[in-house]
Amino acid sequence: MKRDRLPWRLAAVLFVCCLTGVRAEPVLNGFDLAGATVPARAVERGGPPKDGIPAIDRPRFVSASLAQLGDDDRVLGIVRDGVARAYPVRILNWHEVVNDRFAEHAVVVTYCPLCGTGMAFEPPHRTGAGGFGVSGLLYNSDVLLYDRATQSLWSQILSAAISGPLKGTAMQSVPLVHTSWADWRRRHPGTEVLSTETGFERDYARDPYAGYDRVQRLMFDVQHRDDRFPLKEWVLGLRINGTAKAYPFSILERLVGPTGELSDTVAGQRLRIRYDGRHGTAEAFDAQGRPLAGTMAFWFAWVAFHPRTEVLRAP
Repeated sequence: MKRDRLPWRLAAVLFVCCLTGVRAEPVLNGFDLAGATVPARAVERGGPPKDGIPAIDRPRFVSASLAQLGDDDRVLGIVRDGVARAYPVRILNWHEVVNDRFAEHAVVVTYCPLCGTGMAFEPPHRTGAGGFGVSGLLYNSDVLLYDRATQSLWSQILSAAISGPLKGTAMQSVPLVHTSWADWRRRHPGTEVLSTETGFERDYARDPYAGYDRVQRLMFDVQHRDDRFPLKEWVLGLRINGTAKAYPFSILERLVGPTGELSDTVAGQRLRIRYDGRHGTAEAFDAQGRPLAGTMAFWFAWVAFHPRTEVLRAP
């Protein structure tokens, strides 16, 4: 009889919860989503467990001449503290996070293959020196990172912690360029390149997401959809003074041709958008010519996080 007490008590608790509408917040991959800033029911397991996609903590770099990349290979490029570095997408597809340093400055380089989003951040001081890892969870089909110091979950596209001790904390974005290897190498012939000697056995010549960018369907759900553009149309997304705006590549092509620039004003800030269709890239600069931290993304991903986004239009 003693063994039956716990099940009966559990049943009573569940019964009361059903009557009152109270439900426990889920714990996924070891992360407690209680009080998350996003709907906990919309956080999904992506497949691999926590750290099943291993972050690169000790990145090694080679010179441009030793990088085994084709001209059309995609890279994320960063220039900081006088150093140019390229992070090949063929490596990031397998790791999604690189904990790097430029001189004395820590930089977390992230990539979500499902959203096409490459973003870099300055980690907040409270995350310490432990770096970031891959939680194995997704929100709006986008990777959720976690910091090892506090086990808080961070949304890449929101650039903020959604749960844990640092919930609500924002990360400072670092400008980067998502472009072809040929384009980046031309701009920065002395660039360093992330080496395939990552400490992990992976076939970096194989793309585990090959063809995903051409299929008009999603692997995971999103909270908001908008059919003004195809799901996987590339856009450059900007957030300025609380205003979001998307620059679809198809519209940029109509306005400036294969390559060109246009002027715009977002939330009272003047800026310039530079588009290069040959290398599949777009960048934003302020009125003084300084790069802004824009985000190249598939249209579905940008609008899922910014349902009220402004959109560049053609006459």
